[in-house]
Amino acid sequence: MVWLAWTAVGSLRWSFEAARPDPAWFGPEVVLVLAAQGVVFWITGLYKGLWRFASLPDLWNILRATVLGALAITVTLFLYNRIATVPRTVLIVYPFVLAVLLGVPRLAWRYWKDNRLDFLSRSPMMRVLVLGAGRAGDALVRDLVRENRYRPVGILDDNAQIRGARIHGVPVLGALERLPELARETAAQMLLIAMPSATSAQMQRVVGFCEMTGLPFRTMPRLADVVAGRSLFGELKEVAIEDLLGREPVQLDWTAIRTGLAGKRVLVTGGGGSIGSELCRQVARLGAAALTIIDVSEYNLYRIEQELRVEFPDLLLDPRLGDCGDESGCERAFQCARPQVVFHAAAYKHVPLLQDQLREAFRNNVLGTKVVTEAADRHGVECCVLISTDKAVNPSSIMGACKRAAEIWCQNFAAQSRTRFITVRFGNVLDSAGSVVPLFREQIRKGGPVTVTHPEITRWFMTIPEASQLILQAAVLGRGGEIFALDMGEPVKIAYLAEQMIRLAGKQPERDIAIAYTGLRPGEKLFEELFHPLENYQSTAHAKIFLAQPRSMAWPLLSTLMRQAELAVRDFDEDALRRVIDQLLPEFDPRCDEAATVLPFARPS
Repeated sequence: MVWLAWTAVGSLRWSFEAARPDPAWFGPEVVLVLAAQGVVFWITGLYKGLWRFASLPDLWNILRATVLGALAITVTLFLYNRIATVPRTVLIVYPFVLAVLLGVPRLAWRYWKDNRLDFLSRSPMMRVLVLGAGRAGDALVRDLVRENRYRPVGILDDNAQIRGARIHGVPVLGALERLPELARETAAQMLLIAMPSATSAQMQRVVGFCEMTGLPFRTMPRLADVVAGRSLFGELKEVAIEDLLGREPVQLDWTAIRTGLAGKRVLVTGGGGSIGSELCRQVARLGAAALTIIDVSEYNLYRIEQELRVEFPDLLLDPRLGDCGDESGCERAFQCARPQVVFHAAAYKHVPLLQDQLREAFRNNVLGTKVVTEAADRHGVECCVLISTDKAVNPSSIMGACKRAAEIWCQNFAAQSRTRFITVRFGNVLDSAGSVVPLFREQIRKGGPVTVTHPEITRWFMTIPEASQLILQAAVLGRGGEIFALDMGEPVKIAYLAEQMIRLAGKQPERDIAIAYTGLRPGEKLFEELFHPLENYQSTAHAKIFLAQPRSMAWPLLSTLMRQAELAVRDFDEDALRRVIDQLLPEFDPRCDEAATVLPFARPS
């Protein structure tokens, strides 16, 4: 193309002269032109471009290379013969002619590849509507146009200014609220949601419109999910319940978190569980020097160990089978690990199951915490974080009462130790082991019914990564003895959660899958709280993170009660344990009607 452009422009220019020199198709001058232009092409990377994906950046690079090539040719020919045989017009026109000769074949090749018919495939293309005309929608439509499986017949977006415009030849038909009408008019067969940055409220609205059409729908993953490896870039996935109930990610101080954990020796109890395993991933990602994991479940420990060894081969990893209530085993783990930061996530958490097993609940959730915190104190741990729950506030269950007792121990032990003991509270975690989401998913798979305890029961929900990140932030923020909690947004009715999960499975509530109300279980509340009124919660430097001040208790009395509890656990004396809980938590009354007394959490102004 360089040879063609140079000789064609030269011949055209000399055609206007009466006396023309004989054309030198392959003379020294042409060889120098080819050499100079070839060097410029190599420097600008033009030989590395793929014609299949030629685009505007490639055309710009071609124009740049041709202009620079013309300059290089000018210098070369000046040194060769003072440009005695080349009209100046040739040097000016040549780069633009060459740019056309290089650009047109590339664009023609891409156009043919993008629009060629697949004669081997007899299946017709599926007609799809794209919801969202932002960057994600633009990228999705561009990819769909290249494919021969889907045919985008329109784009819907609430931006009135682009209505009637075309994106890659596909028209913007109207607002999202017209989806049911436009889906019928365009004979769409599938809906594609291209709104990865949409809030949960926006996703709920869009999914509501999609459900009105009765058509299958898919969505593009959030950027955070792509970065975390939970989804692939450009992947079209089914809308998950997390997309509807998750909230805007909290902006955390990652610099402070990384500074607080990078190069540190970290120990995680319960590291094979839902929260514990995500904590291990985050800690490894932040550059911890060593990570010790304690878990009583052999399978969970094996699973997280294998994952971390593949993802972080340079991490010093020490997985240990053990029970946090085992003083000797815990002491040996601390001796070997010499941790600087401890995350205590090991706990029993199933409310109905623990309601009749006070001894096991207290032994694991309270005395296990006591063993871990005392070991942390003896070995000079800098920071120890207790993972707690909203069920510890005004507890109505054995599980909640035991977690509150563990909080009381940590809050008051902090005053006796140089270690910073911090508590983190949050609500239900989506898709964690034993949570309501996997239960509903299994019930829907079996054809129902989906069991909900009460039509008005509500809970807060957060994702596993969000809960883990809050814990990491608390480890940096806390000075000792505090309780941190995340602004959980608005509580969600469990009945609404069940209905949405049924719809996302492509079925209709009550018509295809029944919802059965079974009544509140022992120890279960209609509403949960994140703070007790006497904890004087207040805002922190982070708008979504709140801080509660500890409620102090006389240390001699607390120590005495813990010794009594240890004896009661040893003797399996549950009556004695109940008396200990009554003294620790005068407000605890599992027989009270919580539905009438417990109010939802009110966020501070």
